[in-house]
Amino acid sequence: MSATLSLEIPREVLESARMTLADAKLELAITLFARNRLSLGKAAELAGLPVAEFQMHLGTRHLGPHYDAADAQEDHESLAAIREA
Repeated sequence: MSATLSLEIPREVLESARMTLADAKLELAITLFARNRLSLGKAAELAGLPVAEFQMHLGTRHLGPHYDAADAQEDHESLAAIREA
């Protein structure tokens, strides 16, 4: 079983932001994902959502999966190796 930590957010802060606790968790998860601090799976876990649902929230903000030139090169090499096999 993994350990958990608690973060106290004053109710007044959430009320001022017109957010629920679930909203705040989702915002934190999206922000950490967008800043490459969490993977898609871990961000979805933090938000308490299935990955597919979390991806839908990312899509509404025009945030896609993390995929850079190194990932593309790795995919290219993998496909080349499969073709040669």
